[in-house]
Amino acid sequence: MHIRTEDTPNPHSMKFLPGIPVLGLGAMGMDFPSPGSAKMSPLATALFDVDGVTSVYLGDAFVTVSKDETTEWEHLRPAVLGTIADFLAAGIPIMDEGAGAAETEGTTKAEDYKGEDREVVEQIIDLLDTRVRPAVAQDGGDIVFHRYEPGDGIVFLSMKGACAGCPSSTMTLKSGIENLLKHYVPEVTSVEAVGM
Repeated sequence: MHIRTEDTPNPHSMKFLPGIPVLGLGAMGMDFPSPGSAKMSPLATALFDVDGVTSVYLGDAFVTVSKDETTEWEHLRPAVLGTIADFLAAGIPIMDEGAGAAETEGTTKAEDYKGEDREVVEQIIDLLDTRVRPAVAQDGGDIVFHRYEPGDGIVFLSMKGACAGCPSSTMTLKSGIENLLKHYVPEVTSVEAVGM
């Protein structure tokens, strides 16, 4: 099995592309920021057994692994590649049966809003899904809508995978995503990070 790797804008994260679906096309990614959070994913659990791994993000067709600052990729990369290849070759399910995308704490859906606020949230989510999430997935990450504050026009988002903790994530949120949302959705006044 040939697994490609790609550097990400985050020097502590690397994207691994096995050439086969990981969670499946269109699937919502799964973020595992700690070993304790990985209990529902045998693959993520196995990756946390590799010394130096600090977080794992499973995307539709990729795995993003983040490392601690003291470990070098030249030492970690072969161990992560081997773990992913062995795991996929063995045919072990990526996620435990019945485990689905967990609701991110503090997130809301368009259905949680009424009237014009619901329309605004639907526009925000549509823009994130069609224009932003595909771009951040290219960098080995994802973005999650948490909530919209109608009175203030503030949108709260969180970055996942390689985008979490990336030095350029603040610029991505403020210069990229905020400008995009303000352009298409005049009710939006700013974008703020949750959990960064």
